[in-house]
Amino acid sequence: MSGLGVTFRARSALACLTPIVHHVRRPGPPFLPDSLRQPLVLGFFALLTVLGLALHRDYGLPWDEQLDRLNGIIGVKYVALRVAPELARRQASFAQIPDMHDNDDADHGVIFQMPLVVLEKLTGAEDPRDVYFMRHLVTFLTFVAGVYAFYRLAKQRFRHWPLALLGSALLVLSPRMFAEAFYNYKDLVFLAFFTLGIYTLTRLLRRPSGRTALLHAVATGLAIDVRTMGVLLLGFTAIFLGLEMLYRPALRRSMLVAAAVYLPVTAAVVVLGWPYLWENPVANFLAAFQSFSRYRSDMLVQYWGQQLSVRALPWHYAPVWLLITTPVAYTLLFLTGAGTLAWAAAQQPRAWLRTRSGRQDLLYLTWFFAPLGAIIVLHSVLYDGWRHLYFIYPAFLLLALRGVAAAYRLVHFPTAGRWLGAGVLGMLAAGMLHAAYRIARDHPYQNVYFSALPGAAAERLFERDYWGLAGRRGLEWILAYDTSAHVTVGTDARVGLVLHNNRLLLPPTERARLVFTTASQARYFLTTYRWHPEPYPADYGPEVYCIRVNGLKILSVFRRPYR
Repeated sequence: MSGLGVTFRARSALACLTPIVHHVRRPGPPFLPDSLRQPLVLGFFALLTVLGLALHRDYGLPWDEQLDRLNGIIGVKYVALRVAPELARRQASFAQIPDMHDNDDADHGVIFQMPLVVLEKLTGAEDPRDVYFMRHLVTFLTFVAGVYAFYRLAKQRFRHWPLALLGSALLVLSPRMFAEAFYNYKDLVFLAFFTLGIYTLTRLLRRPSGRTALLHAVATGLAIDVRTMGVLLLGFTAIFLGLEMLYRPALRRSMLVAAAVYLPVTAAVVVLGWPYLWENPVANFLAAFQSFSRYRSDMLVQYWGQQLSVRALPWHYAPVWLLITTPVAYTLLFLTGAGTLAWAAAQQPRAWLRTRSGRQDLLYLTWFFAPLGAIIVLHSVLYDGWRHLYFIYPAFLLLALRGVAAAYRLVHFPTAGRWLGAGVLGMLAAGMLHAAYRIARDHPYQNVYFSALPGAAAERLFERDYWGLAGRRGLEWILAYDTSAHVTVGTDARVGLVLHNNRLLLPPTERARLVFTTASQARYFLTTYRWHPEPYPADYGPEVYCIRVNGLKILSVFRRPYR
């Protein structure tokens, strides 16, 4: 009898869970009235905009920003020579700008960089300090637009605006994402454009027409022009249009017409927005795609306490970096959401795929797991953590929202389920509050956030400030500490760009006082510990300044013996 009792209780528990794991359309009764939707949503995005205006001048200059700006300038020159050649040649800096054919990075998309160059001229930004602060603000506002696309995507899937707004807050309250939204004009901008592409894809799948196909084609083309990985949208579109035609035969003709519009318009947008492709679209695009998949140098990264070549990283490099830099509560909710989805799909896979929500969930699963799996299987080159895969993070959060929805439904179950659901929601609230606290406390170095590692362990095992942003504060401190007319500063030979970049964010009078020289001749030695994670020997002189973030040392300044 006891065995029968256990079996009965197990079956009862599964019966209770079935409504949770099957087709989560709504998390339950709305916990906020619809009358609050507009003021809360507008207030949320207005607050983000205000934060951008208030904080965009606080961050340093990352490694590649000067180079990416130069790519934009070269692109503008190339376009100007074909649209208004005489006017272009009359510009004062025309002769100093390299030609497109002499640019080693011409295969990098410039659809985001060229408008920034034009905006510099329109706003009259001349000093580098003003130029790069403006760029950081625009980059953050682009991220805000991506968050809005995510909100619309989540609202469409769950039909529940408070849950969609919660998901948007999770995206913003991800410390590394928050920081990099100001200066990561590659990965965070691509995240925004790719999310827009997924949203326009879901609209196309829902109501196939020439208009929705046109909008999706523009979004796809722009995403590809930001980063060639945007071609994934082409694959997703083909696969999921095929599924829709299979399960909605009445709309096959509309979908074929949409596909006929989508492909040529996407190709036209890609070529139009990428001047490098103009002379030979197919060959140059293939060259750019191969260049993206084959990193040019054999760089080293710090991973699990070892210096490893980017060409010989273990398969778990990206998953581990994802886990250790994402708030733990978000990860647990992702596992919950993915688990409930896997259970629903396994119970009745055919019935699951027949539903629109089931096919949408399959899209989000594919969005997250396909790029991650491809990176692992193909041994693709990665570096600087998992930033090349940031564009899958919105899919991660959509699956986490499914976990939130399951927990919310549990609250309405009998006592045991109610307490479990309340516990999960309480964990989420605590996780969000802690993430917000870390964003505020660690500002402007949220880019070195680790979710569960103490500072000493992170120093030993993983890379720290691989963007080199702390170099700005190091230079500012040296100039405030030493009032000499000229101050000599040096660093490791491989990270000299950190000093040259962040010098541009100093006021002109302070900029003029800096003299960069070799480490042996400098009065001050500044390091961000990239490629030198171990402590420096005593002959570098006393450490007179350092920056620690949650116990993690990311910058040191040593005063060299007087020369």
